[in-house]
Amino acid sequence: MVLEFVWLLNTGLFMSVLSGKNILLGVTAGIAAYKTASLVRLFIKSGAHVKVVMTPASKEFVTPLTLSTLSKNPVYSSFTNEEDDNAVWNNHVDLGLWADLFVIAPATANTLSKMANGVCDNLLLATYLSAKCPVYFAPAMDLDMYKHATTLTSFKKLKAFENIMIPATSGELASGLVGEGRMAEPEDIVSFIENDILGKLPLKGKKILITAGPTYEAIDPVRYIGNHSSGKMGFEIAKAAANNGAEVILITGPTHQSVTHNLINIIPVVNAQHMYDEVHKHYESAHVAILSAAVADFKPKEVATQKIKKKSDTLTLELEKTKDILASLGEIKKHQYLVGFALETTNELENAKGKLKRKNLNLIVLNSLNDKGAGFKTDTNKVTFIDNEEVITKFQLKSKAEVASDLINKIISEIDA
Repeated sequence: MVLEFVWLLNTGLFMSVLSGKNILLGVTAGIAAYKTASLVRLFIKSGAHVKVVMTPASKEFVTPLTLSTLSKNPVYSSFTNEEDDNAVWNNHVDLGLWADLFVIAPATANTLSKMANGVCDNLLLATYLSAKCPVYFAPAMDLDMYKHATTLTSFKKLKAFENIMIPATSGELASGLVGEGRMAEPEDIVSFIENDILGKLPLKGKKILITAGPTYEAIDPVRYIGNHSSGKMGFEIAKAAANNGAEVILITGPTHQSVTHNLINIIPVVNAQHMYDEVHKHYESAHVAILSAAVADFKPKEVATQKIKKKSDTLTLELEKTKDILASLGEIKKHQYLVGFALETTNELENAKGKLKRKNLNLIVLNSLNDKGAGFKTDTNKVTFIDNEEVITKFQLKSKAEVASDLINKIISEIDA
């Protein structure tokens, strides 16, 4: 029997690791500046917020109006807006602090030399010297300039300053020569930055199994036994894990929650047995398992094949236990870090501690229906972490996204210890 419900699943448009990032794009005076229109569009498409700072000479190659329209932000090229009678100071420090990433593309030999030697004669260079974020630079120049000893020295110095070079490619250059010095294509720049970020994330190479949502246990082809779980907590955990580089297997019961992320593989299930089977299929290869789903403890012993008619004032159902997914994983646990959830209404701490030991968990996340703003169908939660040494960490009421971040940070600290 199949229960019908609405699924809002992946649409094929995947969330980039750049989603939500503040990207400051620095444009210098090279012919490759015309490609920055495409680069801005790709950053915006990835979900990033983009601001552009240009050298004065770069405006001869691409107009500020084009980049402003595409980025949906003003373009900065001087310390004041000279055309404005009431001149406003464009604060390079604020721009540098705003950015999560500073990408200088194209980066000419002139600008790279100034960056390497601390020359500060325009707004872009002042912003570079103020930036606290990772700085990427994509060189663009002619073949002889690219291979000149002074340029190679600039590359070496900038890398020593922990700036990240996006290598130029070989191809036809503006001079008509063919060789190295061509700026990487916008798609390749975005891909390079995404891969660089992913490679440095703490959960890169880790596989995390997460369960979310309720299960529906059929009574007949129309009715079921379920619960009020929305799946919000599990989906937030999945996003937090993926944003830290993990490959996520998200096994979810019926829910209206959705997520689009290229590191999250969603497996929809309906009932407890289906969830049990899918969890065991993926558990052996998982490094971490986080079981946040509200799985039904009981199911009807017999499922009617036809809709049960309302013939009397009462209906008696005989229920039987479902398989305990969390306990079954604790029994076969090897290398996995296993996390369970406990939603309690009485004797919360003692009940959670008992579940922690009984099910052989590494960590249990306790929340109580007695706490206002916690539990099902809310955007917030108030939790307590209890580890297998019975160290207790209590948190105030937070958004479920913040709770998910706290949990993933706790797991990172444990598995890296």
